[in-house]
Amino acid sequence: MKNLRRDFLKLSVGICATAAAATIGLLKTGAAWAATWNKEGFESKAAADAQKSLGATTLIDSKDITITAPDIAENGAIVPVAVTSKIPNTQSISIIAEKNPFPLAASFDISAGGEAYISTRLKMGQTSNVRAIVKADGKFYTAIKEVKVTVGGCG
Repeated sequence: MKNLRRDFLKLSVGICATAAAATIGLLKTGAAWAATWNKEGFESKAAADAQKSLGATTLIDSKDITITAPDIAENGAIVPVAVTSKIPNTQSISIIAEKNPFPLAASFDISAGGEAYISTRLKMGQTSNVRAIVKADGKFYTAIKEVKVTVGGCG
């Protein structure tokens, strides 16, 4: 009997706390808290269109951008890619896998003063260039790395 009463009290306290949080607005039930996204860019089927949707009409090659990805990816379903930008005032980092059906694979906004480093996993169907596009002070910088996608890791 004691266990049933104790379990009931724990459950009722949890329900009351959740209801109170929802009432004062800490929990949102209807709308998601998300930033706007580049629908045109993520739906484009050509790398040039994806690049244009980012506003990157002219790109400057930069050695201050480091792309860390495998030279040969054994499994194209999960290709780990990391991008580091040493360019001051980096505002965003985007990744384009040029031969993917939808080339714009990822886009990240960097907070002012934040570390310009991102890491993600891409799905790649074939060998392709992976391009990082960094926006800093209104200019667009880029770096490219080729990733070979093979079956079983044999080049």
